[in-house]
Amino acid sequence: MKRVGAKNTPVYRIVVADSRSPRDGKFLEEIGVYHPLKAGSSNFTLDLERARYWISKGAQPSDTVRSFVKKASAAAPAAA
Repeated sequence: MKRVGAKNTPVYRIVVADSRSPRDGKFLEEIGVYHPLKAGSSNFTLDLERARYWISKGAQPSDTVRSFVKKASAAAPAAA
């Protein structure tokens, strides 16, 4: 996840990046956004199809992103 946003109001972009790249550095693709200060379950957006594609290619999601993929999958069972 790549941190953006102002001081004390973090926003994270969910990105696919090489493990050797720095946190806010070069990435391959942006697949979603996470707003940690927003209440409720609608605090993230995720392109589930692209996330599944990258995971199938060997990408290792962080624990947070893994939970987002799980929640998005549960919310859209018809697409599975």
